[in-house]
Amino acid sequence: MTSGEVWDPFGTLGNALWIGGGQWAGKSTVARLLAVRYGVTVYHYDYQDARAHEDRRVAGRVARGEPVGGPGVDDVWVRRTPEEMAAETLAGFPERFEWALDDLRALVSGRPIIAEGWGLRPELVVPIVDSPRRMVVMVPTDGFRWRQVRELPRAGAVGHRVSDPARAQANRLARDELVAADAVRVARRLGVRVVEVDGSRDAAGVAEVVAEHFGPYLPG
Repeated sequence: MTSGEVWDPFGTLGNALWIGGGQWAGKSTVARLLAVRYGVTVYHYDYQDARAHEDRRVAGRVARGEPVGGPGVDDVWVRRTPEEMAAETLAGFPERFEWALDDLRALVSGRPIIAEGWGLRPELVVPIVDSPRRMVVMVPTDGFRWRQVRELPRAGAVGHRVSDPARAQANRLARDELVAADAVRVARRLGVRVVEVDGSRDAAGVAEVVAEHFGPYLPG
């Protein structure tokens, strides 16, 4: 599939810039900094995926004859291995990506829209853009991931009441590492730039790296 074959009624997808990668790499922060600096709009995939897309998830469960509420929190976070969790996450990204594309199609802007989020996978984005340079994959190093876990409340614990919070958190972190590693492998195979975030640069410094990469597409 090429960008010309994707339904793009307002040209939004063809002009978009994409930031994918691992959890806790600072994607949202970098996107916000670029929005302020260049006057562009940011689409936060994770926010939409966790909230606005829930009706679509419920409709899918109904169509498949599954419980409307989905699996229990222990089934999701405690009883599965990180490998099982990562496989399920990766398998679900293509459908969730289509929902994000629908959101983006409804937006019109005279400047590129920056779409950021871990579900914006290189194998899904590259087929619909004219160049891999329209994307970067940001991933945290192990050290930076643990720094985020220590400093960010939402990273420090699973936000659900589970029977074993410690195991749930360990499973989540291991899952996130597996999903991020897979994004790096695919990105390098497809020629998408990988930006490793290790804490040696502050958020503004990382944003500068991403801005330089997106330079040909950002407003002057």
